[in-house]
Amino acid sequence: MDHEYRVGLTPVGVRQLLEKGHGVFLEHGAGEGSGFSNDDYQKAGAQIVKRKEKLFEDSNLIIKVKEPLLDECRFFHPKQILFSYLHLAAHPEVTRQLLKKKVNAIAFETLSLDDGSFPLLKPMSEIAGSLSVQIGLFYLQKSAGGEGILLSGVPGVEKGRVAILGSGTVGRNAARVAVGLGAHVTVLGKEIEELRELEFLFQGKIETRFSSTDSILEVLPQSDLVVGAVLQPGAQAPCLVPRSIISKMKKGSVVVDVSIDQGGCFETSRPTTHSDPVYQVDGVIHYCVSNIPGAVPKTSTQALCNVTLPYLIKIASEDIDKILKTESSIRRGVNLFQGNITHRGVGEAMGEPWKSLDSILI
Repeated sequence: MDHEYRVGLTPVGVRQLLEKGHGVFLEHGAGEGSGFSNDDYQKAGAQIVKRKEKLFEDSNLIIKVKEPLLDECRFFHPKQILFSYLHLAAHPEVTRQLLKKKVNAIAFETLSLDDGSFPLLKPMSEIAGSLSVQIGLFYLQKSAGGEGILLSGVPGVEKGRVAILGSGTVGRNAARVAVGLGAHVTVLGKEIEELRELEFLFQGKIETRFSSTDSILEVLPQSDLVVGAVLQPGAQAPCLVPRSIISKMKKGSVVVDVSIDQGGCFETSRPTTHSDPVYQVDGVIHYCVSNIPGAVPKTSTQALCNVTLPYLIKIASEDIDKILKTESSIRRGVNLFQGNITHRGVGEAMGEPWKSLDSILI
């Protein structure tokens, strides 16, 4: 992807996989953007492969950070395991190609624990949430096209207003940074317990509102920065903000749609890149980059690999059918298996039937 510098495995991970008896191939230069040279990986025991086709041809398990590019899908072969952030509900053509190749695709973003938490999604959500306010702060500058305000304000001048749609990990981290900057912060969410936790955590420094069409219509026209931070794991993000509300917002205000990799939560959202990150609709600046954490790869890669490595070792070390019968967390991460869609959200987004893994693994 454009300006994507993260990599799915560090040299530390290479060493641990080799200790378990596995061989590791690395695409030439894959770690450089995250601060790891080919030499670092070779010293850890990886074999450097210059041709991507050769790497795919010789590997049983492919680990990436983001979903495959469409022109990479031709390199896959049947029964190959793909372990990555996939967001397939927002990428129907990639999904069709992976189904055609009968790839067994395990998504970081849907792998979940029995308590309902998403351990592989959390670190990137923390980073994207923190960056969202930093990004918004920049684009609010007049020289960047914004209305020309400082979120913190100064003595005698009103603070900027930040609205955050979603009270989960992204929303919490966006609120933390916005509060640290001194902005007036409103978090809108539907999970009352999460809102209660935020009220306790920030000790009166934020306002919380139950998210509804009425509350969104009331809060957003007053806001200078709006962060879209809603998530339905594996499925398309709900569209919470129609253009009719965007049109009522201040000229030069900014929306940062962190949900864009799942389709976006603003009607006016469309994916952008780090090279061309913003556009305007009705005078409102839209930042909709789908790989936000790629901007800070040294932090992102290490944070991601810290949580993915234990699962990666397990997936690499055991028969996939056995793992899926015994490991409920990994089973919930499977989006595609043996040419079938196995996640409800992906099936519904594609308008295609889906099968439970239990029915396939009998």
